[in-house]
Amino acid sequence: MVFAGKRPNNLGVSNGKLAPCPNSPNCVSSQSSDATHQIAPLITSNPEGAIATLKGIIQSLPRTKIITESQDYLYAEFKSALMGFVDDVEFYLDRKANVIHVRSASRLGQSDLGVNRQRIETIRANLKKV
Repeated sequence: MVFAGKRPNNLGVSNGKLAPCPNSPNCVSSQSSDATHQIAPLITSNPEGAIATLKGIIQSLPRTKIITESQDYLYAEFKSALMGFVDDVEFYLDRKANVIHVRSASRLGQSDLGVNRQRIETIRANLKKV
């Protein structure tokens, strides 16, 4: 796909942190401190099953592909329907705080018209149903 872009090389968890958002507004992160990028982390009452539950929710969404999965980390690619734009979405389970930190970022472009934020809120709503 022309609009897929290259997979970033700064993904993953480093010292308990996901990569910071770029300056462009097409990224949200629960570890960001500025209003443009900030989003609340996902709350989990079951840290042991959190990543598996998350994986099930992600796989139920269209045009998704799980790239990396471990006990405390999940990385998936989400592709847009029309143009095939790819967003990189990461989840990091902080067991001490019972939260899942999230980062959702578009690979290309500037604005995402709120898609990354909306995606995380959809996943949050699905998590509450489980």
